[in-house]
Amino acid sequence: MTSSLHSPPITTTITTTVTEEDGSATGFADLHPYIIEAHILTRLDGPTLASTSCSSSTLHHLSSENHLWSRVCHSTWPSTATPRISHVISTFPDAGHRTFFSQSFSHPSSENKQIHDVESVSLTSLRSTIYIILSNFFSVCLFDRNRKQWIVQQTNSIASRSSSPPELISAVDIHYKNKAIFSNVQETETTSSWFQSSPFRIDMIDPKEVISTPIKHPSDDGTCTDLIDHMTLSWILIDPIGRRSINLSSFKSVSVQRHWLTGEVQVRFTSILTVDQKRGHVQCDIVVTCGGSEVGEMQVREVCLGVEDMDGTHLNGRESLVILQNVLEGKRGNGANRGEIGRKRYKEFLEMRRERKEKKLRREGALDSLCVAFGISIFVAFWCFLFCLSR
Repeated sequence: MTSSLHSPPITTTITTTVTEEDGSATGFADLHPYIIEAHILTRLDGPTLASTSCSSSTLHHLSSENHLWSRVCHSTWPSTATPRISHVISTFPDAGHRTFFSQSFSHPSSENKQIHDVESVSLTSLRSTIYIILSNFFSVCLFDRNRKQWIVQQTNSIASRSSSPPELISAVDIHYKNKAIFSNVQETETTSSWFQSSPFRIDMIDPKEVISTPIKHPSDDGTCTDLIDHMTLSWILIDPIGRRSINLSSFKSVSVQRHWLTGEVQVRFTSILTVDQKRGHVQCDIVVTCGGSEVGEMQVREVCLGVEDMDGTHLNGRESLVILQNVLEGKRGNGANRGEIGRKRYKEFLEMRRERKEKKLRREGALDSLCVAFGISIFVAFWCFLFCLSR
């Protein structure tokens, strides 16, 4: 029996038994390592296997086997079983699949939830940036006492650290009631001028392609709640050069909207990221668009990823790549309760967007009133001037 991320962990209880030969007690430590590895550890999901590895040195050694984590990754995310993803995972440090699961199961950390907190984060980042720049300067420059000047050493280390990934790989899996209904892998080239200047968007399905599912298409707004409760999505973004990955999905949907005319349903799986004081927060907006077939079954017609700021502006590829690179290199959450955390962050983001919009409207209204008052004053002054001349 194989468990996955979508099924409850299987708790295996080992009790002390009595052997028939001599009647002595047999504990867990007396079990053969092959029995533990082949018949117990293979029944555990990823989080339970990670917890088991912390129990003892023996279990840590047995739980570190790469084939166990390979099975966990493939059962949790079927898209990772493709040859391309398997090859990329094999290049990850520390046995590959275990590191990949640890990075992909976690979610982007968001320690600062309010916009006014971002200012202090920006100041801290500025100090860190200045320190890094000075450290890099003195690491690549030497002072020649004879010439009394600085000499720049030839090195590519800084360029390699600051360069953006030339390629991003997306591994997407959609489950409904713990059964996979969609899995796909998409490679995105990030160095072209078209990608850099165009709005950032990754599509997992061709425009003319549809994916049939055994799910009944929602007939009204009330039946859309079934998608909220039972549909889950994983969008793993992989940097094959930097050997890093991050799951950008909220796992559970944050909103479900049904178009009143066409009947199409849009399911959103959004993660909120903290950027800087200027942009505040941005959302990685993952949208699954579903339509109904002639027989009433739901079809997946679109699965896409975009990045929007708090004003609803779509960021281009260059801006989005910088944000995603920071996310890949940044802190992570442990992945626990990420569905509830994702919905909470999304509600906070919408509230902050509403407050930002109201503040902007008030500021524009005050500016309009000031311009009108200034125009009236100029008009009155002009006629007063003409009246004085006429006298």
